[in-house]
Amino acid sequence: MGNLIQRPAPEVPSMQSTPLIANVLTAARYIDPLFLDSPILGNAALDAELGCELLAKDETRNPIGSFKGRGTELFAATALRGNEAVVCASAGNFGQGLARAAAKRGHACTVFVGAGANPLKVDAMRRFGADVRSGGADFDAAKQAARAYAAAHGLIFVEDGAQAAIAEGAGTIGLELAASAHFDTILVPLGNGALLAGVGVALRHVAADVRIVAVVAANAPAMKRSLEAGRAVATDSVDTIADGIAVREPIAQSLPELRRCCDEVVAVSEQQIVDAMRLLHRRLGRAFEPAGVVGVAAILAARECHAGRRVATILCGANVAPDLRERLFPS
Repeated sequence: MGNLIQRPAPEVPSMQSTPLIANVLTAARYIDPLFLDSPILGNAALDAELGCELLAKDETRNPIGSFKGRGTELFAATALRGNEAVVCASAGNFGQGLARAAAKRGHACTVFVGAGANPLKVDAMRRFGADVRSGGADFDAAKQAARAYAAAHGLIFVEDGAQAAIAEGAGTIGLELAASAHFDTILVPLGNGALLAGVGVALRHVAADVRIVAVVAANAPAMKRSLEAGRAVATDSVDTIADGIAVREPIAQSLPELRRCCDEVVAVSEQQIVDAMRLLHRRLGRAFEPAGVVGVAAILAARECHAGRRVATILCGANVAPDLRERLFPS
């Protein structure tokens, strides 16, 4: 990690935590076009199985296979100066996005990961230039290690779900969806909250009648419990295949904004996640990662709530762990 600027992390306007609609509306000009204008998938056979008309925004046909590039591009373009180095923790997709966005602008990037991190994602982070380090048993332990490392070395700690620019970049997904079609409900995967915050701010502005439902894994319930309680409620562990939303310790300061950005939070089981992965593979011919399909899993879990409606969701990642891919989609 050469050329590091070691100093206390700056307090600058672009580090604010609450996403602003004005920044969402201008975000696209800073984001690599490879991440923009993603396709909306769906077909009659899939709709028939779900009992509703599905608009599935496919955020996986880009260099990192997930939506994270939108927010990390905006953050790197607007929040970093010179050759400042960044540190983060990641389950994999955010680290890929930050590593790529940082490297193309001359910034070193260190990513801490948990012991069970998806090896496909870890390899990709390294390929995009990240210095990947082990940070403990899981994502939240890795976050603590990353924060401590950044503080000890005077580097910028970038927390997915905390910096507004990351959510504002994700908000462009909401703008694109609203510009493409009208829909009654959107089901948004909920991890640390950047996707929900960005899409929520965008849709509250341009499509205020849309019902926004956040979706967590039942085996990683911290975000649902926290939003329902109005305070951060951590869990001792998580046990879900949906690594991208496997949050154990919510970001307390983000909760009020997330509560404003959704009408309901629902949880889906591991079996419902697997069923959604298999359904999309069968009907769309694509393998999406567990966190990326929880919106479809939520439809499977409550078909009667969505029957006959036009429902949107975000297929937010396609980096399926090799062992899971082999188990669910054997060749």
